[in-house]
Amino acid sequence: MKNSLKAQIPLILRFNRLMDAFAKSDDERDFYLDRLEGFLVYADLDKEADELQELKKEIDSNKDRYCLIPKMAFYEVKKFMEGFVQEKIYDIDTKDKLLDIITGKEARENFLEYIYDNLVELEKWQQYYQERFRVRIIEWLRSQDIKFVFEEDLEITKNLIEKLKQSLFEEKVPKDILTARNIVITKSKTYYSVEALNPRPKRGRPPKQIAKIEMEPQVSMDIYTNVPKALRAFLYIPDILSASAVTFSSKFETEEQLLASLRGAPRIKVDEKLEALSQRLESLQKLQSKLSASEMDVNIQELNKPFLPFSKPKLTETKKFEIPTNKEEKIGGAAKIALPSSKEVGMKKVRTLKIKQVSAIKSSKKNNKN
Repeated sequence: MKNSLKAQIPLILRFNRLMDAFAKSDDERDFYLDRLEGFLVYADLDKEADELQELKKEIDSNKDRYCLIPKMAFYEVKKFMEGFVQEKIYDIDTKDKLLDIITGKEARENFLEYIYDNLVELEKWQQYYQERFRVRIIEWLRSQDIKFVFEEDLEITKNLIEKLKQSLFEEKVPKDILTARNIVITKSKTYYSVEALNPRPKRGRPPKQIAKIEMEPQVSMDIYTNVPKALRAFLYIPDILSASAVTFSSKFETEEQLLASLRGAPRIKVDEKLEALSQRLESLQKLQSKLSASEMDVNIQELNKPFLPFSKPKLTETKKFEIPTNKEEKIGGAAKIALPSSKEVGMKKVRTLKIKQVSAIKSSKKNNKN
């Protein structure tokens, strides 16, 4: 390391990249962090033998400059998953299923596959995973006595961060860069506080719930002015803009690769609200098809009209008629008035009432008189 070069501010590191490097570091893969400028180096064994030899020579000759990122042991990976299940999973069946997966083969990939099938659990895992890894990374950086800030935590414009990187070793800088340097120095002190390793919820009245406006994170360009020639082919600069569960995978580099591998078919990560909306639209389409196939031809426009009361149909109808004095006329007239005629019922046939002629009954009083 050249003694003439000294950074004027703490290193500006990408937390999401560090988290990815920590998760993928194992017995077959080595990752290094540069103390001078903060870039990451990945010792990719697929490179040419000559390049790997130059890489080894550069790292061995400058051991004080490059820090080997610690390996993720199996027990530590298992501890991450078990902690999430015990602290964040409340459904008994889901908890039992995940505990069985953790004790089985290929626990990490099977664990992620199950989590990606449950959108609610996936959101909780993203938050838990990021919080736990944040503490793990801060502990390691503090143990290495590295002054740093995470770029994701800085409330500085992208252009100003790029100027800070370009003038990292310059003592005299313009006023705007000097102001930004003071912000970075003040922010770096928060990572060495007790709360950084033991985050606690803030006390007092909770803030009002305001709808979050999701914006694409803005990150600065990677600017490194003192990268040795032997390391340029091994720079680890993946395009990871936000914390993702895929960084927990030891096999897949991107989320697209992970999704394509799950159950052998490519799948798209869908927002929970959009999925619920699509289900509602599908049910409405099914309902509309049932209505159109119905025997009754319902006019949709008439259904949209306001409801108007209707009059009840008349179930019975009474007719007034005069009662004739003659007995025969009484019976026949009543039948004609009560029963509808053929004209009234249309073409339907109506049974006519036949009237029998019977002899009059003689009174027995006359016989007694005689």
